[in-house]
Amino acid sequence: MQRVELKESVSYSRIIHGMWRLGDWNLTPQETLAFIESCLEKGITTFDHADIYGGYTCEGLFGNALELKPSLRDQMEIVTKTGIKLTGDFNKGQKLNHYDTTKDHIISQVERSLQELKTDYIDTLLIHRPDPLMNPDEVAEAFTSLKESGKVKTFGVSNHLPSQQRLLQSRLPFSLVTNQLELSPMELKHFEDGSVDLCYENNMPLMAWSPLAGGRLFSEDRYADLRSKLAELQEKYETSGIDVIVYAWLLKHPATIMPIVGSGKIDRVQAAVDALDVALTREEWFEVLKAARGRDVD
Repeated sequence: MQRVELKESVSYSRIIHGMWRLGDWNLTPQETLAFIESCLEKGITTFDHADIYGGYTCEGLFGNALELKPSLRDQMEIVTKTGIKLTGDFNKGQKLNHYDTTKDHIISQVERSLQELKTDYIDTLLIHRPDPLMNPDEVAEAFTSLKESGKVKTFGVSNHLPSQQRLLQSRLPFSLVTNQLELSPMELKHFEDGSVDLCYENNMPLMAWSPLAGGRLFSEDRYADLRSKLAELQEKYETSGIDVIVYAWLLKHPATIMPIVGSGKIDRVQAAVDALDVALTREEWFEVLKAARGRDVD
């Protein structure tokens, strides 16, 4: 498995596994552990979480599995996110979903994530969404405190536009290491709005969430032409599915994109790993782009 070296002396596996739907897989702790071990055997060592996933349950489900074999912690990198507050039992009395990037909230949620994940440290903490009320100095205080205590090694952002990323970075005494963005042939805006460019400029590898459009690639009529082109390339490269070609399309980009796989089926995880061996030509990359956009380049 390829490794990606990030700033601040941290590295990720080129393919990342996302635990967003862990609560939907209905796995026992033993089965979750077996799934984690299968990922590790394939070289996938980086696992993506967020405090809110599964209605604030997925970190705990992962931690319950990790508790069965604590020695695995040294073989993986745990990424988690905070900054969104959802209504419901976890936040009783809260009237609406909103963002909270205050120092107290960031630190308290990290403490909870550490407890849920059954670990002493988080490899990378991300601010989940841009907060229009964010005080970058206060976020910097929280990040610095967590780094100095050893509870979080590195920090990044998620879904942040260039101006938002620059604002937070301007207050930090250390580098943000990644931006997690929705990137795929079905979601091209961040290739065009400067988000990918800024990360590339700053030597900041990106994490790509929802690379298969949440599975909509396989079913929605608007992607019919794209599916046809992907199927053509699937046949040429003799891959197990069109998803392999989508992952290969992201991997082709020079900005060093790390796709996040969200499936609980190990054969679908293998598809992302297989994509590392598919080298699309430049023309084929643009053929996929044309099929996705419905038009040729200008």
